[in-house]
Parts: sequence; C-alpha cells; structure tokens
Amino acid sequence: MSRTPHRMLKLARSLAVPLVALTLSGCAAQLAYREGNSLVEQDKVEAGLLKFQEAIANDPANAQYRAAYLRARDRATVRYLAQAERDLAEGGRDAALQGYLRVLALDPLNERGRAGLRLVESAERLDKMVAAAQELAAKKDYDGAKAKLGAVLAERPGHEQARLALRDVTDKSAQPSAESGLSKAFKQPITIEFRDAPLKQVFEVIARRSGLNFVFDKDVKTDTKASIYLKNSTVESAVYYLLMTNQLEQQVLDGNTILIYPNVAAKLKEYQEMVVKTFFLANAEAKAVANTLKTILKSRDVVVDEKLNLLIVRDNPEAIRLAERLVNLQDVAEPEVMLDVEILEVKRTRLMELGVAWPSQLTLSPLISSGGNVLTINDLNHLNQRTIGLSSLSATINANKTDGDTNLLANPRIRVRNKEKAKVLIGDKVPVITTTISPGTGGFASESVSYVDVGLTLNAEPTIYLNNEVAIRISLEVSNLVSQIETKSGTKAYQIGTRQASTMLQLKDGENQVLAGLINNEDRSTGSKVPLVGDLPILGRLFGSTVDDKQKTEIVLSITPHLVRNVQRPEAANAEFSAGTEGNFRRRPDPAVRAPVALPAAPGAPVRPLSPNADGGQAPGAAAPGTAPAAIPGAVPVSVPAPVTGVPVAPPAPEGVPLSTMQPGPASTPAQPEAQEQPPQPPAK
Repeated sequence: MSRTPHRMLKLARSLAVPLVALTLSGCAAQLAYREGNSLVEQDKVEAGLLKFQEAIANDPANAQYRAAYLRARDRATVRYLAQAERDLAEGGRDAALQGYLRVLALDPLNERGRAGLRLVESAERLDKMVAAAQELAAKKDYDGAKAKLGAVLAERPGHEQARLALRDVTDKSAQPSAESGLSKAFKQPITIEFRDAPLKQVFEVIARRSGLNFVFDKDVKTDTKASIYLKNSTVESAVYYLLMTNQLEQQVLDGNTILIYPNVAAKLKEYQEMVVKTFFLANAEAKAVANTLKTILKSRDVVVDEKLNLLIVRDNPEAIRLAERLVNLQDVAEPEVMLDVEILEVKRTRLMELGVAWPSQLTLSPLISSGGNVLTINDLNHLNQRTIGLSSLSATINANKTDGDTNLLANPRIRVRNKEKAKVLIGDKVPVITTTISPGTGGFASESVSYVDVGLTLNAEPTIYLNNEVAIRISLEVSNLVSQIETKSGTKAYQIGTRQASTMLQLKDGENQVLAGLINNEDRSTGSKVPLVGDLPILGRLFGSTVDDKQKTEIVLSITPHLVRNVQRPEAANAEFSAGTEGNFRRRPDPAVRAPVALPAAPGAPVRPLSPNADGGQAPGAAAPGTAPAAIPGAVPVSVPAPVTGVPVAPPAPEGVPLSTMQPGPASTPAQPEAQEQPPQPPAK
C-alpha cells in the first residue's frame, strides 16, 4: 500500500511537464496570431504571414489560425497579381517581374504567378524581335521584317507595337496600284484650248503633255468634235472634263495606260472593275448599315452576316471608298448613361385605443330543469335568483398607444444605353390562381397560376443629346397587398393597392432631381359606447372605448444621370463629302486654285509673261523675257514638249482648229499646209 501514493505522485509529475508545455504553446500561438493580424492591417503582409505560420506551428489543430493565414495570403496574391498585370500592360516589365516574384514568394505553387514570369520573359524576347524587324525595314529588307513581325503576332496577336510596325512595313513595301502610278502624271500642270477639234486630237495633245497612253474602244467615235478651254489646270481635270462632256468612261490598265470607252450600261458591265470589301462592325448592327449602303449607294450586292456582325459589299472602287466613309460614320459606340436612383419610402403609423369596453349583451339561463333533462313551463314557476345563471357579462379597460416609423431605402445604380428601357423591381411576385371550367356535361376544372408584381417598380428610358443633356421617361409604381379574399370555390384572391406616377424630364449631366408627393394618408376612428352616457364630453370615456388609427406613407424619388459616353460629332470633312453624280461616283478633280503655269515657248521665240501685274511686274511663276520660267511651288518638274506647230492661235480661227495647246508665245505661227511636230525640248535650266 505504501507504493501506490509514490506511483501516483510520479505519474502526476510526468503529466505536469506536457501540460505546462501545452499551455505555454497555446499562449505563444495566440500571441503570434494577434501579432499577425496587426501586421496584416499595417500592410506588412509577409511579416504577418510568418506570424500566422508561427501560430500554426504552435497550435496545428487550430482551424482559426489556418483560415486567417489562407485568407491573408489569397488577398495579398490577388492584389499583387493585379498590379503586376497592370505594370506589364503599361510596359513596366521590371515592376511586373518584381510583383510576380513577390507572389511566388508567398505562394510558390501559384499558377498565375508562374505564367506571369513566362509573360515577362516572352515580352522581352518579342520586343527584341520587333526591334530587329524595324532594323531590317530601315535597310529595305521588307520580307525579313514581315517574317519577324508575323512570328511575333502569331505568338501574341494583341502585340500593339508589332501590329503597327507590320502595317507600316506593308505600306512601304506594297506595290503601287495603277491609279497611284497615274497620280504623278495627273498632277502635271497644263493649259489647253480647243474649239470643235476632233476628240482624238485633243487626247493626243494631252498624251504628249503627260506621257500617258490612251487606248480607245472600237465604239468610241474619235472624230467627234470637242471644245475645251482650261488655263492653269491639271491633266487630271482635262481628262475628267473631256470624259464627262462626251459621255465617256475610263478604265486604268496599268501605270500609264488608260482605256476610253462609251459610258453605256453594256460597256460599264464589261469594263468596270468590281471590288469586294468586308466590313467588320464593332458597334452598329449589320442590318442597319446594309440598309444605309443600299439606300445611299444603291449597292445591290450586299451580304449581311448577323452572327459575325459583318458586311460583304461588291461594287466599283469609287462606291467602295464612299462605303468606307459611311461605315466609319455609322459604326460608332452608342451613348450610355448611369442613372443613380434613390428611392425612399417613409411610413408613419399611430394607434390610440382608450376607454372601457362594456358588454353589449346579457344572457339569462335557468340552472336546473325538472327531471334534470327537459325544461318545462312548470319549471318556470320555481325560478328565482338562485336558479337563474348569467353569461357574457364582462368589461375591459383599454389604454393603449402604438407609434411606428418605417423607412425603406433602395439605391440602385443602372447603366443603360441610349433609348433603351431599364426596369427595377423591389418586392415580391404574388401568385394568382385562375380556375377554368370546361363547358358541357362532365366538364372538368383546371387551374392556372399567374404572378403579379407587388412592391416598387421603376421604369426608365433615357434619350441622350449632343449637348450633354439627358431626357428620361420615368414611370414609378408602388403597390402593396391590402387584403386577401377567398371565393366560394376556395380560390384565394388579393386586393392590391397601388400608387403610380409617370413623367418626362430633361436633366444635364450630373444634375439631380427629386420627385416627391406620392402620399397616402389614412385617418380612421372607431368606437364602442354605452348609449347616451357614452356621448358625454369627458365622462364618455368611462362608458365607451375609442380606437384612433392614423397611417401616412410618402414615396420620394431622387434621380441623377451621369453620362458614361456620348456621341462625338464628326468632323466637317467626314460629315459632308462629294459623292459624284446620280449615275457615277467618279471623284471630281481637286478644285483648288492653282498658280499660273509658265511653260517654254517654241524654239527661238521669246517667253511672254503670263499676266502682268498692275505695277508692271510679272505674275507669280512668269519668267522675264529671255530667261527660263521660274519654278512653280508644288508643281512637278516634267519634260514639256514644244507646242504643235502649224496651228494658228490668233482668233478668229476656222472651225475645228485648236486655238492653243500650250501657253502661247508672243506671236502666232502662220498655218502650214501640213502640221509638223517638233521633238520635245527639255525645260530651261
């Protein structure tokens, strides 16, 4: 027996050490947990996570410590990842790299952090490839530059720098079209005067002046008489006016050859080239844009793909260029507005119940009957105050006052597009059961359920104007359940009270408007009194009970529009532009006024000033006698052929003879039996 206490003492000592250690570790874990929370609140996330890990190590079974650690780590990684992605998108690769490394330090297995590191490495490598492609483009190695930029865009299609560089390289390396090859020849200055001259002869003079080749369709009547008088104009204008006044059209064959053919439907169908253009629309609906092109351009070959929201148009090049401008005008983002709505419902109730509710009836009944079963008339002779019972005799004193104030607040923010409807419903859907009985013998009844919206319903339809004002059509309805009615068949119906207001208002961006006045005021008073005595002014309260019920409800609506995006008014050049004629979209030549053109005269003839000024000087661009003509600003230096000899220039001239093909010299040349052309002379230097 002496060994037992000794053993128990030894056991207690052995258990005391772990208990003390456990207690100390629990205190240390709690202290570390508190320090971790404090560090996280101070935005020292890394240090706070270390404290959480210390708390978990001291108390591994505590779920609170582990949840706090995971929550703080997830919040920090999400924030660091978002910042790193913003830095990478803005080109700050170093800051993005530090952010991704910080994420991986907190969570080494975070997949977004690892992917971010790969993106940083890829961005650096792709930027080097773009720089190398730009160096190749500077050395005129456009094919090598295209290959590198194509590889960059294949790996990352959204690389903006590579996309812009590829477009620039493509523009530089693109082969010039036939129209662009003609632009230099078309811009050459020319002064030409013909009266009833053969059409072919006029084109021959223009061909010698510009270096262009003109090929005529077999149905063109080249002997048709044409008259044209142009001074200080261009080759493009001369060709344009000749074609327009003689019912002709042109087709560019190559860089310096133009086909002339009659402007008739059969020839247009045969010669006029067609272009297929695909328009990918970002904002406008493909159907609406297609209707615009069909109405304005009369385009028949228009295909609409509603699924991809694109248009495919087939028409002549002039019509396609006009279609591009129309699509750019129509394919714009629709305006949007943010409606900041605040709805307040204030309800006040007051109930006053005061007085004494006396019994309104008294019931007398006998307490015994003869034989104990049936009451007879003979039993009435023995009734007295001990055998008659009273019932329904009670009085209640009422002294009650109840006040209630209720505020219901709704603050929805709705973003809605221009002329679109927005709806806000705050409430319930009450089921309404409808019973339908089929006619005839043996008909059966069927029930259907429909739902009625009960609560607060707001409908808004904004219209946004260019002056940053918003017109809003508002409809507000507040409904509530008043009572429930049960029909004879057991179907339940509801009595619904409603208040509704609708208006149209126009507000500026950020202007607030408060709509109030939807007030429902109810004042009810009911009483139960003893006749005559209950009508006394003051003592009547002792002989009756009165209930006063007052309810007042008011709805206040506050609305403020905030423009998110408005329609941008296009530039004047984009809103109004030339569209050709009713039968042709051919572009009119540049109508800008040009400086007078000075051209060399015939060999050996002195150069005459074009238009002397009032002070005796020469006009701009005119050369002094015996000197070479001055250079005209903006004019293209070209080789100018000598004027055709043997053609009289002094009026009157015989019908069908050109008055002048170039700027005339000081004297006219007499007519020769046969006109001889001199070889072209180089311009004077």
